[in-house]
Amino acid sequence: MEHISKEKLQLVFDRKEYNNDQLILLYQKMLVPRLIEEKMLVLLRQGKISKWFSGIGQEAIAVGVTAALEEEEYMLPMHRNLGVFTTREIPLYRLFAQWQGKASGFTNGRDRSFHFGTQEYKIIGMISHLGPQMGVACGIALANVLKNNTKVTAVFTGEGGTSEGDFHEALNIASVWNLPVLFCIENNGYGLSTPTKEQYNCKHLADRGSGYGIESHIIDGNNILEVYSRVSKLAESIRKDPRPILLEFKTFRMRGHEEASGTKYVPQDLMDYWGAKDPVENYRKYLIDQSIISEEKDLELQSSIKSDIESDWKRANDEKEIEVDLDKELSDVYAQFDFEEIKPVHTTKELRLIDAISEGLNESMKQYDDLVIMGQDIAEYGGVFKITEGFVEEFGRDRVRNTPICESGIVSAGYGLSINNYKTVIEMQFADFVSSGFNPIVNLLAKSNYRWGQSSDVVIRMPCGAGVGAGPFHSQTNEAWFTKTPGLKVIYPAFPFDAKGLLITAIEDPNPVLFFEHKALYRSIRQEVPEGYYNLPIGKASLLKEGNDITLISYGAGVHWVLETLDNHQDISADVIDLRTLQPLDTKTIYTSVKKTGKVIILQEDSLFGGIASDISALIMENCFEFLDAPVKRIASLETPIPFDSNLEKQYLAKRDFEKELLAIVEY
Repeated sequence: MEHISKEKLQLVFDRKEYNNDQLILLYQKMLVPRLIEEKMLVLLRQGKISKWFSGIGQEAIAVGVTAALEEEEYMLPMHRNLGVFTTREIPLYRLFAQWQGKASGFTNGRDRSFHFGTQEYKIIGMISHLGPQMGVACGIALANVLKNNTKVTAVFTGEGGTSEGDFHEALNIASVWNLPVLFCIENNGYGLSTPTKEQYNCKHLADRGSGYGIESHIIDGNNILEVYSRVSKLAESIRKDPRPILLEFKTFRMRGHEEASGTKYVPQDLMDYWGAKDPVENYRKYLIDQSIISEEKDLELQSSIKSDIESDWKRANDEKEIEVDLDKELSDVYAQFDFEEIKPVHTTKELRLIDAISEGLNESMKQYDDLVIMGQDIAEYGGVFKITEGFVEEFGRDRVRNTPICESGIVSAGYGLSINNYKTVIEMQFADFVSSGFNPIVNLLAKSNYRWGQSSDVVIRMPCGAGVGAGPFHSQTNEAWFTKTPGLKVIYPAFPFDAKGLLITAIEDPNPVLFFEHKALYRSIRQEVPEGYYNLPIGKASLLKEGNDITLISYGAGVHWVLETLDNHQDISADVIDLRTLQPLDTKTIYTSVKKTGKVIILQEDSLFGGIASDISALIMENCFEFLDAPVKRIASLETPIPFDSNLEKQYLAKRDFEKELLAIVEY
């Protein structure tokens, strides 16, 4: 009870300039989620629904904020914000169908409750990892700034979620970039069963705004007129003067975290205190006392809403079960991308790998006005590898953006940009640092199209690899973290020609792409590269050499180790396959070669266990077993972190064993 002043026990409603119809409409909008919830609680007890996260007692916040925003302004609610969905007038049967896993919902039965988004209603639902929602709002708001459309974005979190790093990253991003976001904290006293005194050690969460240079306000979250009037004024102010604002709504959760949790951990006097501040009951009493609505009209209104709920519930439940369609399940993992080949011109120039990547980015920036590049030190400094040097002068700071050091928030912002129809390239300063942004990559970007048909038009550049004496935190080649995640594409070129063409295609592709760039190859590998804009197909390996003795499969630096070794053994006739793309994998080229040669080595720089070589080996055994004349051999680096010392690094790398194993398999 310490998180709201006792003198505000009684709700005081100020109708201001609102007419009776407006006041009644706000009441109606609160009644809808309250009556739906009462219905759901009955159905839960009857075993007709499986789970429910109640927002009873918090309706004024969701309804008031939504009513204060324009229909075309994005809202990012949480699982207690039913009032956001109903106030945006999503047909009730579609909500019910979503909760029951029916096709009329928003996720084709692939996700439950409020884990969905809808562009039609400009609502972006959260994932269970609550924090990234805040960064997504930043990306949507950034797109609005770039469009100069004066739109506001509102995003919700609970007081428990403010402990997550993503919350702080998002506030910092919004502050630094002056983004028009309303950060709405529903401070309902408990994060599941953990009280606020164990969640944070400040008097008000709104006080955190000053630490980020953000304006903040405390609002009585149970008073619909206070919520609506204050948020309306703040939203209008943001439209005229774009900036982030932090709002702390003081409220209470009258039910458990979810119904199975119960509320035994809440003292009874606290429940009684907040029960007396019920937002719906208090507002109803005010409307009746002020003769704004009669008790008879109130009952008629409730009866009408209940009738709609019953009919829509029946409609949703009468709908047939989802029809299982294996092809549809698999095809919906990725957004549709129809590759249209743009052939290279005949004019070429010699480029290093690093130059080819820079040219690919530059050509794409000229091709797409809606492409934004983000990363640490990438603007005037040009990035630590100077790949974006000169880009600010050519394309401007709006599209070439230095970011704070907050990988998770920036990846989430990239997803938000995609939602609001922008393409994004994000540079991880080193691939190792992607661990700080792992969650939004594998849970937001990768699953989005499968869950609710929203593409994630984000490319993440990953400078990676050993051989430059950078040690354990700047040398990993961590592609295996992502090749096993459905929904991601993984590209790993070994040559400048491929790097430029494949990067351009990655940016064309509306799906999330991890683009690995080996640092040791940046300035050591040169090749004649076509000028201008051209692309190459994702998922197609390159057959660099043809022979009959053995198939050698690799990617990245490993390709060059293979070629160097073969130069020293001219008598070995080998097919050399540069995979180029690890996900999707070109199994056709692999199988054709293995069936011809009967022997195969898969070489990777990554350590052995769990690497992509293991999967390729298994695929070959399952599909080419009868053609094999020797065991499938995997060669990889040591099962240790990558050491700094040059001699230790040489011992670590897979290159040390390749020649010996090649000779042994050829003679097998």
